[in-house]
Amino acid sequence: MIADSDTRWKWGALTARRIDPDARLDARLLRGRATPTSRQLAELGIPADSMAESTMAELLAETHAGTCDVLVVSCVGGTVQALLHGLSRAWQGSDRRPVVVTGYVGVVYEKLADGLLLRAGADVVLANSADDARRFRDVYDGVGYRTGSIVETALPFLGGEPYRTDSGRPFTVTFAVQPSVPDGRADRLHLLRRAVGHARLHPSREVLVKLRSKPGEHTTHIEEQPYQKLVAALDPPPNLRLVYGNMAEVLDRTDLLVTVSSTAALESLHRGIPTAVLTDLGIRESLGNHHFLGSGCYASWDELDDGRLPQASPEWTATHGVAGSAPYAALRGRVTALLDLPELPALSPYYTLRTAPGYLPGLLARHGLTPKGEPVAGFTPREAGPVRQAVREFVRNSARTAYRQGVQRVAPTIRRWGQL
Repeated sequence: MIADSDTRWKWGALTARRIDPDARLDARLLRGRATPTSRQLAELGIPADSMAESTMAELLAETHAGTCDVLVVSCVGGTVQALLHGLSRAWQGSDRRPVVVTGYVGVVYEKLADGLLLRAGADVVLANSADDARRFRDVYDGVGYRTGSIVETALPFLGGEPYRTDSGRPFTVTFAVQPSVPDGRADRLHLLRRAVGHARLHPSREVLVKLRSKPGEHTTHIEEQPYQKLVAALDPPPNLRLVYGNMAEVLDRTDLLVTVSSTAALESLHRGIPTAVLTDLGIRESLGNHHFLGSGCYASWDELDDGRLPQASPEWTATHGVAGSAPYAALRGRVTALLDLPELPALSPYYTLRTAPGYLPGLLARHGLTPKGEPVAGFTPREAGPVRQAVREFVRNSARTAYRQGVQRVAPTIRRWGQL
């Protein structure tokens, strides 16, 4: 599988395991500004049989048609499109090629048509809910593209024990922050002040601010105003703590999940944990919280201070992929049917030099490919400064060893830190 950030590695690796839990998993991290560090990989704790970091050109040279049976591409839309063209070119003349699977790592709340058409061409495009599957088919139908590649499933990391109220521990509120929503300093300070205020108002409660990354690290989105730096000036009370670690483990001790629009809300709802989608900054498409219209989860910090515990609508959760068992049978069936074909057709992205001559060449160029999908000699992928480059060099030289040591040794330590 191919991933370009920590979140997408998590989605792609777990999706591969959903397809076949016993299959060999070979991972390739696409080099760029959001390539995960060994610490981020260790925190996720998902094992792989091999892992290496590659440029687009290295990856295309390595990924021969017979390299694997299924290729999960877990990248941003433009990168998926570039890979579809690059792989199509690399696999020309081959008798057999892998089944290509792609999708979204979470809530699809913006650029629906843009993102979907960039993924058009994969054999399987995963929709994380019945609602997403319907919207995806409408987009493909609307441009006259085949809809057979769309398969309804669920986010692969939904799971964990159902919520229980008789835990015997202090009532715990977890504020799950996001790297890019909201992105302004004033809005972020407002949310932090309210979290700090909630902790002061309810001294018997534990208030956890769940962070995605440490300063200097990148996730799927770039974080310009890290919460770690902002909270230092707010003099938080002792019952408010910053925590890292696996989201599922944090949810194990959560009684109320608070967020603007994080995918953590879906994990929380799946387990039956009271979940609040904040309205403090409005309900706006730019925040992504409009996705939860009809869910029954909207609340402000004022309402939470007064003791409100939102209860999700069963009808909403049933259609948005967070209720009941995840439907992976359809995914496995689709992949099996494709693998049983005597020969797979060539990859056929919607965007071509005929359908999008003013768009596709520039998109491919940003990923180091010619308009024909061939690597450009000497292309250097975008990095993010000298510190980031030093990390990249370390991972580049010892990715597999660092990853395995991280999972076995670093991850337990990080999780202990999160509990201090």
